[in-house]
Amino acid sequence: MKMEKNKDNRLVIIVKIEKYIEYMLIILLKLPRTEKFSIGTEVKTSMYEMLKNILLASKIDKNKRLQIYNVVDSNIYYQRICIRIMYNQKWIDEKKYKYSNELLAEIGKILGGLIKSLEVKKYAQNH
Repeated sequence: MKMEKNKDNRLVIIVKIEKYIEYMLIILLKLPRTEKFSIGTEVKTSMYEMLKNILLASKIDKNKRLQIYNVVDSNIYYQRICIRIMYNQKWIDEKKYKYSNELLAEIGKILGGLIKSLEVKKYAQNH
């Protein structure tokens, strides 16, 4: 899977991550004050790390991308857990919970395709 670009030549995954971050920032601002500075900060840090790593992966040698994609994958998993905690604690409603997970799932599918394509190429080179 080639890194897909949209009409203004940005990687599709970057656009999806931006949309997700913008949505999540609205949610995080509405968290209870005590949680805004704990779980809110954790999620924010993880989101920005995810974006930075995707940007980095788009600039480095293809042989080194898999490791970075795996870091991004762990960021997605971590954020899913944090969002589930926010929902279970009733800090966000079901609609926000479902939509934020849908946005993350879209990012995860694109990332999964990128990981798979690298693994296929790596396998083909070794055989």
